[in-house]
Amino acid sequence: MIVSNFTCDSLFKDYFEFWIKLYKEGAVRPVTLEKYRNNQKHISQIIPNLKMKDFDRNAYQELLNQYALTHERQTVIDFHHQVKGAILDAVDDGLIDRDPTRKAIFKGKAPREKKQKYLNQFELHNLLEDLDLGMEITWDWLILLIAKTGLRFSEALGLTPADFDFARQTISVNKTWDYKTNTGFQPTKNRSSIRKVQMDWQLGMQFQHLIKNLNEDEPIFVNGPVCNSTPNNCLARHCRKCGIPEISIHGLRHTHASLLMFAGVSIASVSRRLGHSSITTTQKVYMHIISELENQDNDLVMRYLSSLS
Repeated sequence: MIVSNFTCDSLFKDYFEFWIKLYKEGAVRPVTLEKYRNNQKHISQIIPNLKMKDFDRNAYQELLNQYALTHERQTVIDFHHQVKGAILDAVDDGLIDRDPTRKAIFKGKAPREKKQKYLNQFELHNLLEDLDLGMEITWDWLILLIAKTGLRFSEALGLTPADFDFARQTISVNKTWDYKTNTGFQPTKNRSSIRKVQMDWQLGMQFQHLIKNLNEDEPIFVNGPVCNSTPNNCLARHCRKCGIPEISIHGLRHTHASLLMFAGVSIASVSRRLGHSSITTTQKVYMHIISELENQDNDLVMRYLSSLS
């Protein structure tokens, strides 16, 4: 039983640590919990002596401003959303007079230059041509699989031979593999992530031969501890060899989705294939591509309308 002995004279950093244990431990994914704990460390550094009764709008804005000195604006907004949850509970508990997060202003340092997130069709073709696809399981096979299915890295690692239905040409995504702390199989990111992904006949035939002698319930790509830097480095070597932009393993997922959308596949279908929790998520992530497609659509609309005269 966790007992709260906090008063208006208690330090907010202590309350936030207590709040994480009470409300977040066991309720959120480990990676999300780690973000809460990292934010708790930042709070302890920036406002180590701030009491609950002194937590007004000015104090909160100063907290955000100090955090923004070393973080990009979007990271500041994410920090705000996590800290705000604890603050609102403190307001409900009568420890803080009123919500100090109201009308907060979000600043941040200039965004660093982003790596290209996806390849075009020509670049992807060159990459796949360069893969060494032998009869043994290698990271090259994982690169091919993610490029053709759009699976998350952890989802691909969690695949077992039992997840492949070659008669229906589908892959069942129902678990992931915890490569960060190496604790084995874990649930999917969300309920929408549990899905069946259609694969093309060529990929199906390749994997049918590749995994036919493997244990049905053992992960295909895992043989000891896994670090995502290893397949990322493998992918980067292929990209450099082909003279194409270096992308990450996750970038293959973006590539898959982008090419489907450029091919005319609906956002709803792409969203389901990726296992997004909603179409809104897909729209947010691929807004730049959607904008390009809208420009193409506008040209089609104008050509059609002109043909009516």
